[in-house]
Amino acid sequence: MDANEKDKRRRKLSAMSGAAFIMATSAIGPGFLTQTSVFTEQLLASFAFVILISVILDIGVQINIWRIIAVSAKRGQDIANMVLPGLGYFLAFAVALGGLAFNIGNIGGAGLGINVLFGIDARIGACITAVMAIAVFLSKEAGIAMDKLTRYLGAAMILLTLYVAFISKPPLGEVALRTFVPENIDFFTIITIVGGTVGGYITFAGGHRLLDAGIAGKENLSEVTKSSVFGIIIASIMRVLIFLAVLGVVSKGFSLDPSNPAASAFQHAAGTLGYKFFGLVLWAASITSVIGSAYTSVSFLRTLFRKVEQNHSSFIIGFIIISTIIFTFIGKPVKLLILAGAFNALILPIGLGAVLFAAYKKSIVGDYKHPFFLTVFGVIVVLLTAYLGVTTFVQELQKLFS
Repeated sequence: MDANEKDKRRRKLSAMSGAAFIMATSAIGPGFLTQTSVFTEQLLASFAFVILISVILDIGVQINIWRIIAVSAKRGQDIANMVLPGLGYFLAFAVALGGLAFNIGNIGGAGLGINVLFGIDARIGACITAVMAIAVFLSKEAGIAMDKLTRYLGAAMILLTLYVAFISKPPLGEVALRTFVPENIDFFTIITIVGGTVGGYITFAGGHRLLDAGIAGKENLSEVTKSSVFGIIIASIMRVLIFLAVLGVVSKGFSLDPSNPAASAFQHAAGTLGYKFFGLVLWAASITSVIGSAYTSVSFLRTLFRKVEQNHSSFIIGFIIISTIIFTFIGKPVKLLILAGAFNALILPIGLGAVLFAAYKKSIVGDYKHPFFLTVFGVIVVLLTAYLGVTTFVQELQKLFS
């Protein structure tokens, strides 16, 4: 293998791992930390069963979507438009709106992380984080810079949380038992966790990153599948470690602070050092989610609007700037968050449903034969998340107009 071939191979491997990490770190945001902590306190060791089932469902979702994106060499919105004209525009609008709203939360989380670490005002911390995220997309090799940052910060989050989980001394024997024999089964929690890991824009983040890196076609399906599973494994490792860290705390009789459950768990487990570790984990989770959200939201608009395609880096930077301005001067606009939540709940069932239809349309996938068991997995998740999505949509609209 000559030097040129080695360089191509290295870049391909970097893009594959980068796609996995951008998906995983997009999922691991401030909401991910809070959600995992709250459910652990509610379900205790039985939450291990929820994690196990959600991982299986998450893998089914990721493999379905990433394979069809790769074999068709088309983005999610274009696949949706080919299945049903106009559906891709709705999907792109929902992703962009949800991405903007959640990016405001991600920017806020980054500001709070810096506040915990250095005592700096959260708004100033948010602006510092925004500048750092923008610098990634100003780079000549923005894709490579994004891949490296998400890999390094993803690894840092895992190592820091691993330390806190070790210090908190969770009841591992009870966890092993309840992983397969839970005391109670909460289906709503399972669906919620699936939505939190692969819901909204998250499940398309890695697939779109691979297209930008030129990785598509049937010849790459094996590697695409491995990368999609790797992304879920990374996110799941982080969820398991947070679960263990929090379980070790609550199993000793401590109650979590409802205003910031994850922070109080880290502090109970490892004192001031644990609290500082939480600040670093929160900041890392937030900035990687800012990058993933901005990148993926704009990627849904690129093929629909020529100006976005021609200036996509500028639109990504603008997306981050707008999110930061809104958080800094307005805070978290309640109505926007409610509306975004309503649309966001519909993205996974609609997006995955469109992909499953596309898997059997020759005009989209050619002579590719989609595995039947993946279709079954996908249909199960579509039905479950559609139920949750419609319920959430109705609830959010009621809040909006109440």
